[in-house]
Amino acid sequence: MSNKLELTWYGKEKKINIEPRLLIENKELSNTEFDADTENMLIHGDNLLALKALESKYTGKVKCVYIDPPYNTGSAFEHYDDNVEHSQWLNLIKPRLEILRNLLSDDGSIWISIDDDEGHYLKVLCDEIFGRNNFVNTVIWEKKYSPQNDAKWLSDSHDFILVYAKDKQTWRPNLLPRGDKQNKYYKYDDGDGRGLWRSDNVLVKSFSQSGVFPIVNPNTGKEYYPAEGSCYRFNRETAQRYLAENRFYFGKDGKGAPQLKRYLSEVKQGVTALTIWKREDVSDNQEAKKEVKVFNSGSVFATPKPERLIERIIMLASNEGDLVLDSFLGSGTTAAVALKMKRRFISVELGNHAYTHCKVRLDKVISGEDKGGISKSLNWQGGGGYKFYELAPSLINVDSFGEPIINKEYSADMLASTVALHEGFDYQPSEEIFWKQSLGNENSYLFVTTRHLTLLYIDSIKNTMKDSEYLIIACRSFDTGLENKYKQITIKKIPNMLLANCEFDVDNYNLNIISPPLFDNFEKDEDDE
Repeated sequence: MSNKLELTWYGKEKKINIEPRLLIENKELSNTEFDADTENMLIHGDNLLALKALESKYTGKVKCVYIDPPYNTGSAFEHYDDNVEHSQWLNLIKPRLEILRNLLSDDGSIWISIDDDEGHYLKVLCDEIFGRNNFVNTVIWEKKYSPQNDAKWLSDSHDFILVYAKDKQTWRPNLLPRGDKQNKYYKYDDGDGRGLWRSDNVLVKSFSQSGVFPIVNPNTGKEYYPAEGSCYRFNRETAQRYLAENRFYFGKDGKGAPQLKRYLSEVKQGVTALTIWKREDVSDNQEAKKEVKVFNSGSVFATPKPERLIERIIMLASNEGDLVLDSFLGSGTTAAVALKMKRRFISVELGNHAYTHCKVRLDKVISGEDKGGISKSLNWQGGGGYKFYELAPSLINVDSFGEPIINKEYSADMLASTVALHEGFDYQPSEEIFWKQSLGNENSYLFVTTRHLTLLYIDSIKNTMKDSEYLIIACRSFDTGLENKYKQITIKKIPNMLLANCEFDVDNYNLNIISPPLFDNFEKDEDDE
């Protein structure tokens, strides 16, 4: 019997076979004026299909994932269905998390915003997908300050952020920068070049006989032993060195018991993050709404995340140049913050707000018009860029007779690269040999053609192959018996070869989200009551 704890629900055993789609750049919507070679991506489309499209190229390459999925609260926003039945919500969040885990680098981590409605179920599901031993912490974020006076039970003032590492044994978060709050106690300076210091305790709780000895005050000659049952945090030899280096403080008049001088230059140059994040440190929903209103005052998100909150996550989980991914981009906060913090980003949004909110926001960040959020603290002046992508349509449609056919919108290149994606090949056509269209490994190739194959045509290919090379040919039709002609050549018919791999012609795995949650009356908010 397995000891592994798993969450079960109706329909869990039904696997979703997601169609790998191409990502097609819409160059008219891309913004590459200041960075023509940008790798940043803004993807419009269903995020499960988009994640599947990213899987072949980006597996193991994403350092930080942040997602803010629909909470399934039962709330009824005018343009947003967040009341998905519990089992359906789990069925649709699970495959997303599975692909996100694949995308994470070995030293990567995922941060998931959630609340009480699904948070505890999500925790058990994440234990199953990421491994319970890779659970790091649950962060408590104070999302609002004012009490909700019309609350029937308790006034909800926080959200959770679940944190998992790809490998907790090797993953370590970055430190937060030291600020005035941490440095204010370092106020003494001996003028010896070692800088500011503060006094610190010389005793330690864990007892060791090597830490019991006298320290002599050089000003008075008086000996000081540690209190009974305690000991110094260093041995006798270290104490002598500290005395010689003037690292002990004996009080204002120099006649007291020894204390240790703790120099600012020698302490850990950063602060370990706590698990309770106060609004005064990382902001709240109300400030986030004001940030978003600047970009689109006509439709403001009800529950956006503030830039300072996302800044802390990205700061802890990544370094400059690392790849950050958000597949529930919402109002565009994660991409905007990643750009300002000099990270690469991949972002996915489903609805029309990919154009009306996300693109508008990123364009203003790039131009330097965005002065809100963390812009001032980072002295953001603009720069960077992104490419805008749309998901290709489904490869296979059903005709009026109920027969599967290749989508007429697909060009020959699109067809070849999509079949390569399905078959796990890398589409990189050779300029010298036409059938070396997609590469599987150094000796394995895939060639996709829409022509009918004959023996004469296959012989012309076979005559150019080395004995160590292997080729798969995907075509619409071929002469009878041709598939067994050569051991080095396998012939498959499209679309038949793909039909069992996944479900086609499905464009919506979107958790019933029609539009983002919008707050139409910005001036009246529960925080203002």
